Amino acid sequence: MTQIYFYSGSSDKLKTACRLCAKAVQQNMSVMVYTPDMATIKQMDELLWTFSPTSFIPHCRLQEDDSLIKVTPVILSDVIPIDVQFDVLLNLHRQYPPEFDQYKRLIEIAGISQEDKLVARERYRFYKDKGYEIHHYTLDD
Repeated sequence: MTQIYFYSGSSDKLKTACRLCAKAVQQNMSVMVYTPDMATIKQMDELLWTFSPTSFIPHCRLQEDDSLIKVTPVILSDVIPIDVQFDVLLNLHRQYPPEFDQYKRLIEIAGISQEDKLVARERYRFYKDKGYEIHHYTLDD
């Protein structure tokens, strides 16, 4: 069963996503970063290059060359492919992602705005109602 990790209280969800991607890559895990919003994908793409002055997180977009996808640890996408396996799905969408149960881990990040908290609570309840065990972490960033 998919392990679900909720990180709440993020003042900058994309920077938090970058840190979590870096941690997963250090643990030799592959990560699919999902959001249907192309502007968010573009922001993540740029941030993964620059968020840390001493490191780089190898990444590409799903639409790029298939040979890159198989060897790149972090993939940014507006769809969730069913024919490519990743260890972690990092959801940046407001709703729970489709096909999330094909992943070993699902990461959810909740921001500090009231609106973001509300939609995150809906996702949390959805997973809880489906019987998933949720690991919750409160951030101080």
